[in-house]
Amino acid sequence: MFRSHKFPPPGRLIDVGGHRLHIWEQGTGPHTVVFDAALGASCLSWSLVQPEVAKFVRTVSYDRAGLGWSDAGPEPRTALRVVGELHALLVRAQVPPPFILVGHSYGGFSVRLFAAKYPELVSGLVLVDVPDPREWANPSPVNLRRLQIGARLSRRGALAARLGIARLVSWLATSGARGMARIAVSFVDGGTMDRVDQDRILAPMNRVPREFHPALRYLWTQPRFFQALAGQMECLVESAQQVLAAGPMGNIPLVVLTAANAAPARLAQQEETARLSTRGKHLLARHSGHWIALEEPNLVVQAVRDVISME
Repeated sequence: MFRSHKFPPPGRLIDVGGHRLHIWEQGTGPHTVVFDAALGASCLSWSLVQPEVAKFVRTVSYDRAGLGWSDAGPEPRTALRVVGELHALLVRAQVPPPFILVGHSYGGFSVRLFAAKYPELVSGLVLVDVPDPREWANPSPVNLRRLQIGARLSRRGALAARLGIARLVSWLATSGARGMARIAVSFVDGGTMDRVDQDRILAPMNRVPREFHPALRYLWTQPRFFQALAGQMECLVESAQQVLAAGPMGNIPLVVLTAANAAPARLAQQEETARLSTRGKHLLARHSGHWIALEEPNLVVQAVRDVISME
């Protein structure tokens, strides 16, 4: 069971059945906005969005098992297991519905599946640059190789964390020495990732508010972080299949946010996602890449307001 006395959790640790998940609550109001982060991200990736949303509604961010301040969880790490743990967390923490679910990237898979499994608890969705599950339910050879590389990198990362290499990467990234950090990542991954993939790993580090950098450096270099990341990637095909099986979203209020400069095929996918609900809306970021909540947080805040206005 993970404990950190040096960097205590900002929220509460709740037992969900043999392991604890970290939940961070802010604000009050008639709705509860629940934030679910990207593949290897924590509640800190919402640190520019959650305080703003908490000014007008109750908010909850949390850390999936093995990430942030949460304990490691049981395998396999499918989206369906994540959804079950999130539901247990909200029940045991006595967080009141209805929920507006906000999911970034991989977190969009789990919130879509949560809405399908517990429709009576959900009043709206915001999907922030979420992958198309069709790409991963039956992945191309290129995407399958990317998954295998990612899982292998994460397993190596667990070893690197024990050796102190991952700690060096996180320090370099948050200190601004991104070129050196890329070199260190290349050393760990054996040169299998290109610069774009490396930047997607390093991007959140220096966009989170500076006061959180020491905690983020520590959390990002724990072996359990890399093990959780590997577990999620190893189950990504099954998770995508679970999301697809959930089907359309009915008439639930839905806002889909897409990164700026998306390719035409990507834009078409995102438009189709928005049409899964009869009240779906698609918005394109102006300046931000994949990490919209850290680069243009006001867009996510406004998306939550839009969902509330559609109810």
